[in-house]
Amino acid sequence: MRMHFDMRGGHRLEGAVAIHSAKNAVLPILAASILADDPVTILDCPRISDAQNMLRIVEELGCGVRHAGGGTVIDASAMSSWSIPDWLAKKLRSSIFIMGPILGKCRKAMVTHPGGCEIGMRPIDLHIRGLSALGVVFEEDGERIRCDGGAMRGGEVHFDYPSVGATENVMMAAALIPGDTTIHNAAKEPEIVDLQRFMNAMGARIRGAGTHTITVEGVKRLRGVSYRPMFDRIVAGTLLAAGAITGGELQLDNTRMQELVAVTAKLRDMGCDIAATAGGIHLRAPKRLQTFGQLQTQPHPGFPTDMQVQMLALSTVAAGTSIVTENVFENRFAHAADLNRMGADIVVHGRTAVVRGVERLHGASVQARDLRGGAALVLAGLAAHDTTRIARVDLIDRGYEALEDTLTSLGADIRRVKG
Repeated sequence: MRMHFDMRGGHRLEGAVAIHSAKNAVLPILAASILADDPVTILDCPRISDAQNMLRIVEELGCGVRHAGGGTVIDASAMSSWSIPDWLAKKLRSSIFIMGPILGKCRKAMVTHPGGCEIGMRPIDLHIRGLSALGVVFEEDGERIRCDGGAMRGGEVHFDYPSVGATENVMMAAALIPGDTTIHNAAKEPEIVDLQRFMNAMGARIRGAGTHTITVEGVKRLRGVSYRPMFDRIVAGTLLAAGAITGGELQLDNTRMQELVAVTAKLRDMGCDIAATAGGIHLRAPKRLQTFGQLQTQPHPGFPTDMQVQMLALSTVAAGTSIVTENVFENRFAHAADLNRMGADIVVHGRTAVVRGVERLHGASVQARDLRGGAALVLAGLAAHDTTRIARVDLIDRGYEALEDTLTSLGADIRRVKG
């Protein structure tokens, strides 16, 4: 059933909230769990639709999945399939993450070009090139891709672009194959460091995550482990933005400033007082935000593309003119028109948006078009006069666990409506 948010803005957010485990860390960790010979327990697996769909894929492969004692247990000892169902692949862009683990475990795989948010082309050619360097042979039949890994062994992988997903796929595929693998121009995101930490806890031999060069020494088996993935830095950044756009004061627990430096630097530019606390971050926002000037998205440690549209929403009510340039995805300004319907003044020129801040937004009926853009509309609704209705909240549910409950606990007026 389709659902929407009804919300009334103008409420200052105050209070404390703990941040759940990261979507972008959990998904590859769930995929890598099938490499273990023994059961793996993932603690604090967030109740988001992307994680649920990844678990469905794991079950379709014949693995056992159960929830016990606050953890999600994956048992791949009875894994019986190496083919990802089309209907699940189309629901989840990150379904491609499991291609590497399936190849590492079974030496063959059948996958489908994945679905997900419409934020750009996001081709999987880097995944294919990386795995090809390990000896995988690919044969495409329409949208289906047959992968033959019978001759897999360690090799030299060089990425033209530091793709997060492709880096993770090669790391997972290389863990159980003979020989050593070196990944050059690897992505450096914190979630890749977390994947290395998880896999090494299972007995893998991986080093270099967080740098441009990662090495993987193949081992014969991986064991079960209990593991808690890192906090979700994008959820944390979104909630910091929520506090900022409402002139609020928030304490975020189970988070660290280190992984949010690019975001907190821009929020400070806008006049927010931000400080690290024991196990968290504290934010106090001014009555009205100032412009951050210019913002450009870049691979880590640059400004994260997953936080760009939230900052765009903040700039709509900031004093002054802001310029936002999107360098990662070509279609991440899809929500500019919705924000303009709410009274914003945004002009988009290709990959750059020029935003002239207004005193106040007003409510409107808008629609989420992707995960992060939907979150940006929620931010705008928090600051808007009168009622905002946001359709397609199922897209927001892909990465935010009961976002309306979290915001309500901080003083927002927002409710989920079915139908």
